[in-house]
Amino acid sequence: MSCLKSSELRALRELTTRELEEKLVATKEELFNLKFQLVTGHLEDHARVGRLRRSIAAIHTILAERRLAV
Repeated sequence: MSCLKSSELRALRELTTRELEEKLVATKEELFNLKFQLVTGHLEDHARVGRLRRSIAAIHTILAERRLAV
């Protein structure tokens, strides 16, 4: 079962490697901020943490696929 919609995965695959790396950094920063909110008790959407973790995993997978394809 895929946690991201196929359209979201397709959109990620259409990005360049550089754009994917930038998106990875931004997503990791957002996850850090959400974890901080979680610890301080200010986080309202707890499911967002899991979605971001899955997005990070998907980006890592796409980058790995590209490295192996070369």
